[in-house]
Amino acid sequence: MPGIPLIDLRDGQAMAARAIDAACRDTGFFCVTGHGVSPDLIDSLHKTARSLFALPPAAKERVEMSVGGRAWRGWFPLGGEVTNGIPDRKEGYYFGQELPATDQRVRDGWALHGANLFPQELPELRRIVLSWIAEMTRLGHLVLELVGLGLGLSADWFQNNLTADPTVLFRIFHYPATGPGQWGVAEHTDYGLLTLLLQDDCGGLQVKGRAGWVDVAPVANTFVCNIGDMLERMTGGRYRSTAHRVHNTSGRDRLSFPFFIDPSWNARVPILAFEQQVDDGREAPGIQRWDSQNVFDFEGTYGDYLVAKVSKAFPDLVHVISA
Repeated sequence: MPGIPLIDLRDGQAMAARAIDAACRDTGFFCVTGHGVSPDLIDSLHKTARSLFALPPAAKERVEMSVGGRAWRGWFPLGGEVTNGIPDRKEGYYFGQELPATDQRVRDGWALHGANLFPQELPELRRIVLSWIAEMTRLGHLVLELVGLGLGLSADWFQNNLTADPTVLFRIFHYPATGPGQWGVAEHTDYGLLTLLLQDDCGGLQVKGRAGWVDVAPVANTFVCNIGDMLERMTGGRYRSTAHRVHNTSGRDRLSFPFFIDPSWNARVPILAFEQQVDDGREAPGIQRWDSQNVFDFEGTYGDYLVAKVSKAFPDLVHVISA
């Protein structure tokens, strides 16, 4: 994978941390192996996801996102999510931390907090999804420990300062094959700290490197990791939240499984001072972005930032999350 390094997490903290730091200062993308996630769980997730998207329309509509309300969970149809003003050529399903109605955050009406929606036609989906969220949360904390060490911070810096109660989101996406000029997802960056992506074997993910767009070829039993807007902010631009997009020209339906481990809902992400690279050939941090936004201008909690972002992604559902 030109420009996208593969890092073995079994190589030891110091070596892995140095490799991650170098990757985050370059494209902001890297792949990890030696992660300890069961191949059986990966296989079960793939198979159940195919069954999920093969459900008849009526079954999907019973668990669509409007039913999930402020919890922002459930299914959305092809074109239901918008990126950079362009409807995505994908359908998908949103999941998050499973919270009962008695949880104080749910009782207080926090957006993106609550119970998941699971179609009754797939009783095994609940177990698989909740197991996946638990495993990805574990792996996300591990990678963030290495990010911290690569920055010269302590291994527990993120958990002590930003992710004591992380905002975790899990999504399953289904992309039909597309033709020239048809983007599964247009150019964008991710909102939070760290994304862990499981790909299938179709390919289609592209990263905007210094010399142009780079394909991130799928490698079995690995996860693609990339940093988001809040890590660019926290590092004062030492790390850049890199634009990426999806173009599925494989001729087959593509499945994608992104997991996001982000700051706690009420956390305020500080801007720390780190040594910058000398003229790395890219634009000034945070300014000439795909969306013309500056991550350093934002003030408020991560929850404020996230609600503003997802409201743009689902304009037809804004009334649900802001009710």
